[in-house]
Amino acid sequence: MTDLTAALDTAVRDTLAYVRTADPDAGAELADLRRRHLVRPAVVVVGETKRGKSSLINALLGVPGLSPVDAAVATATYLQFGPGPALSARAWAPGSGEPAEITDLAAWATGRQKARRIEVTHPAPLLQYLSLLDTPGVGGLDPAHTAVALDAVDRATALLFVADASAPLSQPELDFLATASDRVDAVVFTLTKIDAYPGWRRILDDNRALLQAHAPRFARAPWFPVSATLAELAVPAPAGEQAALIEASRIAELQHALVALAGHGHQLQLANVLRAARGELARLETAARTRKEAADADPARQAAARAERAALAARKRTESRQWTLLLSSETQRARVETVGALRTRIAALQQDFSARIDTGRGDTLSGLPDALDTELQAVAVRLSEQLQLTFQQVGEKVLAEVFTLAEREQMIGRLNATLRHTLAAAPPRDGSGENLLIALSAGGIAFMAGRGAMLGASVLAVGGLLVPVAGIGLGLAAGGYVLWRRRVQTDRQQARTWLRDILAEVRAALADEIANRFTDLQYALSTAVDDAVERRLRDLDAHIAEIDAAAAEDAAGRSRRRAAAQQELDTVRARLRAADDALARARALTPGEPTEETP
Repeated sequence: MTDLTAALDTAVRDTLAYVRTADPDAGAELADLRRRHLVRPAVVVVGETKRGKSSLINALLGVPGLSPVDAAVATATYLQFGPGPALSARAWAPGSGEPAEITDLAAWATGRQKARRIEVTHPAPLLQYLSLLDTPGVGGLDPAHTAVALDAVDRATALLFVADASAPLSQPELDFLATASDRVDAVVFTLTKIDAYPGWRRILDDNRALLQAHAPRFARAPWFPVSATLAELAVPAPAGEQAALIEASRIAELQHALVALAGHGHQLQLANVLRAARGELARLETAARTRKEAADADPARQAAARAERAALAARKRTESRQWTLLLSSETQRARVETVGALRTRIAALQQDFSARIDTGRGDTLSGLPDALDTELQAVAVRLSEQLQLTFQQVGEKVLAEVFTLAEREQMIGRLNATLRHTLAAAPPRDGSGENLLIALSAGGIAFMAGRGAMLGASVLAVGGLLVPVAGIGLGLAAGGYVLWRRRVQTDRQQARTWLRDILAEVRAALADEIANRFTDLQYALSTAVDDAVERRLRDLDAHIAEIDAAAAEDAAGRSRRRAAAQQELDTVRARLRAADDALARARALTPGEPTEETP
């Protein structure tokens, strides 16, 4: 195969130079993306829940049970598998900037212990060529899952998209694929569970047809039908049966394809940068076409723009108070519901641990602080996830009331930018530049809220809106253990008092944090909506001004204006064609589909 490095490098350099002249900020972001150093190609495994992603990872690595298979996988965790002399694992837990060595991988990967990211090393042969990122529980059905998947996609050299043979691709899967593939050029598809569904060939044909209709870029992408179950059964099987099971699983074909893909790692990275740059070119083409239309001074377009501008301005005057009241009522309602759910959860803890104190023996009492610490961590995790879901619901309802679907599509980028800026610029609580609050109280709890609590704010997708949601960390501080040893020991009455004080402080701290979160959300959404409306009005004013200027000129002036706009449009379209040509050549880097043979 011809080395495409020089051709792709030239295409990237030329495209970035053009984008930089037209939009310096976008050009700077693309330049940062280009400067990323590729240490080892990373293949990110994505797809909806229960498609067999973790089982596929285990089959590819030849290590049954390595990536935990669990229906209740944590929404904020992904696993990265890399090479190492022996099996080891490190987890980045909430509230800690340093990774911790772990032994119970299943507990961390499935959410019984909270982690943002887990790195696993293993001497599996495939890992000598590439890293695998497993995104358990992700996909298009849950916005929080989607956000974590897209976060992992940012680290991808290529995507391995997993579907299964039970049914054709769903609309959420197609939507997720479209979003993820804006960032990654090379995508390989696999169809799992072919051993369980004899009609898998029909499903595969249906999937190809769906891609042709909804994502034609992938109509000819390679599909690898596999059975992870048969591949895992082959590992402990006798030598005589092993070869037959491996052949029936078809896993070797996918392994070889991934190794071949990894061999083009640097070229794939260049193609990814070019893919991202193409998105910027498409945006610049739309802007150039709009300027050309304005230069035509079409009365109908002028009337339409003025009507849109007048309607939006009128709505701002008459409905802004209504928007504010809606946002306030929605956030207050959601805050009350969230605090109520918290109160119920703390009451259940009080009842449960009081029963343990009343009925437990001395050894049960001695282990009570550790048990309570674990439960407090679980409360924090559940509350963080509930806040994500609640913010999603509030954002969806407010945006649906304020903007039409078409308006949301036009404004979504600016809404996102304003939201990120507003929340990031909020004054830090407790004087921390990381917006991190740490409260070590006399009652004995350790409370953390902010980016440090979950190693980086997660980003929640809300109908295209991105709401940064910082995490919450909670546990029993050293003071809590000290108070237990000094006052409690085996005294049940003192144990009840200790428990009551701890849980009262937990309830108060979390209720205050919930109030702060909803206040921040209300302010950020209000600011984002106002800013989006004002920016849209300014854009319409500029567009109308261009039309008016063109209309005021004589025929020669309008001709010159049209010619300049047409030249700009022709230039950006030429850049788009050049990028598309280079990306079309880059398709050769993706391995071919295996030859169909009836097993």
